[in-house]
Amino acid sequence: MPPLSVIIPVYRDADALARTLAATDFTGVDVVVSTTPDDDSLTPLRLAYPDVVWIDAPRGRARQMNAGAAAARGEWLVFLHADTQLPHEWRRAIATASEAGKTYAIGCFRFALDSASRFARLIELGVRVRVWLFRLPYGDQALFMRRELFADLGGYADLPMMEDVDLVRRARRRGRLFRSRLAAPTSARRWERDGWIRRTLRHLTLIVLYFCGVRPERLIRLDPARRAHPIPPGSRMSL
Repeated sequence: MPPLSVIIPVYRDADALARTLAATDFTGVDVVVSTTPDDDSLTPLRLAYPDVVWIDAPRGRARQMNAGAAAARGEWLVFLHADTQLPHEWRRAIATASEAGKTYAIGCFRFALDSASRFARLIELGVRVRVWLFRLPYGDQALFMRRELFADLGGYADLPMMEDVDLVRRARRRGRLFRSRLAAPTSARRWERDGWIRRTLRHLTLIVLYFCGVRPERLIRLDPARRAHPIPPGSRMSL
C-alpha cells in the first residue's frame, strides 16, 4: 500500500467536515485539512482531531488544495471535498491504481448522492455517462493522483471554479483515468436547497460555457456559491 495523503479543503462548513472525519478510518493516513485564517468554526474540530494537519491558506478551493498538497507527505494525494465521504475500501482502489505502474495518471470514485430522491438517481446516471463518454470526473468524486505527477503538472490552476476539470484534462494527457466502482457519497443538501432541476441545469450551463471558451473568472458570476476574491495572474503552487 503506497503512503497516502488526504487533502480536505473547507470553508465555514464544520458540520460537513465533522461527518466526513467521523465516517472514515484514516488510521495511518496523512490527513491535511486546508482552511482559511478567518474560519473560527473549526476550533472544536481542531481540538478533537489533533492528529490531523491543520493549515491556513488563502480562500479558494484551488488555493487551499494546493496548500494542502504542499503540506502533505504521501506518495498519492486524495482530494476530498468536506461533504463527500470515502468508501470503505478506498485504500484498496488506490493500491490497485498504483500497482498498474504509471498507466493511470489520475483516478476517481463513483459519484453518489446521499438522497433517496429519484432525481438523485438520475443525476448519478448522468455523471456515470459523462465519466464513461468523456473521461471527465469532477472534484466531488474524490480525485486522486501521484504526488510526483501533481507537482509536475503545477497542481491546480489558480481558478475560481472549474479547477477540477482543468486538472483532469491536463492529467489525462499523461495517462489514463482510473475509475473505481466504489461510491463516494456526496451530500445532496445543495441540490435540495437550490432545487434538483435548477442546480443541475446550472451545472450543465457552466460546463458547456466553459468548453465554449468562457473563462472561469466570468463563469463564477453565474454561481453565487463559488464566488471568491479576485485571483492574481500567474499564481502557481510549489511542492
